[in-house]
Amino acid sequence: MARRRSATLTDGEARLMRVLWDKETATVADVAAQVKSNYSTVQTMLRILESKGYVTHEKSGRAFTYRAVVDQKQARRRALSHLVSGLFNNSLSLLVLNVLEDARIDPRELGRLKQLIKDSE
Repeated sequence: MARRRSATLTDGEARLMRVLWDKETATVADVAAQVKSNYSTVQTMLRILESKGYVTHEKSGRAFTYRAVVDQKQARRRALSHLVSGLFNNSLSLLVLNVLEDARIDPRELGRLKQLIKDSE
């Protein structure tokens, strides 16, 4: 049975998107070289990203040049929304509580989060 395609980015797709966000435009060969991966694998993943609405392409001679149409902030928001709805019962406060209870959080980062919460009140 075929796996259901995720609306959010997989880890591999995120690696490709980081290349496009950094370079703004890139060919399949450029992306494959940057992520040290097989050309045809990268080509397939870029097609998937295009079908998900994350990238678009233009034909430049024989090569396709890809560019991101979803910026990093939008991608983070999509992923966060997916995470909150799937694991935290649509509760942002439950997500934040889990983050704050995490013993591995850096004390400076924790202080920054507390200040952001205080400032938003």
